[in-house]
Amino acid sequence: MPRPGASGQHLVRLAVVLRVCAGLAVAAALGTAVESVHHVSMGAGHLTVFGVTFSYPSLNPAEWLLLGIALGGATAAGLAMRACWRQWVAYRGFLNEITVVGCLEGHRTVKVIADPQPLAFCAGYARPAVYVSERALEVLSAPELEAVLAHEHRHRTARDPLRLACSRVFAQALFFVPVLSALTERYAELAELKADRAATRAGGGEAALASALLAFDASAPAGVSGISPERVDSLLGQAVRWRPPRWRLIASVTSILSLGLLIWRTGEVAAGHATLNPPFISSQPCLVVSLLLLLSICAAIGKRLTGTSRDAG
Repeated sequence: MPRPGASGQHLVRLAVVLRVCAGLAVAAALGTAVESVHHVSMGAGHLTVFGVTFSYPSLNPAEWLLLGIALGGATAAGLAMRACWRQWVAYRGFLNEITVVGCLEGHRTVKVIADPQPLAFCAGYARPAVYVSERALEVLSAPELEAVLAHEHRHRTARDPLRLACSRVFAQALFFVPVLSALTERYAELAELKADRAATRAGGGEAALASALLAFDASAPAGVSGISPERVDSLLGQAVRWRPPRWRLIASVTSILSLGLLIWRTGEVAAGHATLNPPFISSQPCLVVSLLLLLSICAAIGKRLTGTSRDAG
């Protein structure tokens, strides 16, 4: 079987470099935008409406551009947090749907689940574990089961669930680096090839793993078993070839370099003056507080009257 290790290492290094550079660009955008705004006792800009004076920040064009870039950086940070939350919720929901009936005899890290389908997978972030269904134990022979467990144990020791989850979070958050999604997909494929290679070393060779995959594929819906043409070629001893998408990679590097250059140039000339108050807050705070209090009282009275009329009806 061909070794995917070298290409996998280069892939991981490329993805890490791009993530670090993009993350530094996002942090630089946020930090430069905050540093370029200077605090003054009163807002540099004023607007009077019906005798009430409102203050707002005074920004030059470069500052507006820098704030726009910073808004993109804040969006990336928000997307990262949302992606992390979704990954965690999906993981917890998945674990809640399976029923663990015990551990496999002689295998402390292998949990047996009650499922009518032959299944085997690795799940978990901090402490990944291997899961195998009762049906899989029934249909697999001893060499096939050994190959399957070796495959999943490779995922467990490499912490592939955590690595893939982090890769997907970065790919979603750093939307201006389009090649990250392709690199994430490729890493998932290489993780399977490396796990297959570990399974063939377990003793049964390619034949045991191939027959186990066929047993899974026969009972699973189309496309669920994960048997890709590349995995078949790899089991047959054919070389694994893959090239990163050139134009996505060029666009990603150009995007990061352009963003860094833009932050550097605008940061030198950007300037803004503002109070600690949010934009368009009145410079006469007592009047604003009084208006807000009056509106709150009116809203409470209106809600009470609405509820009373519904009770009467």
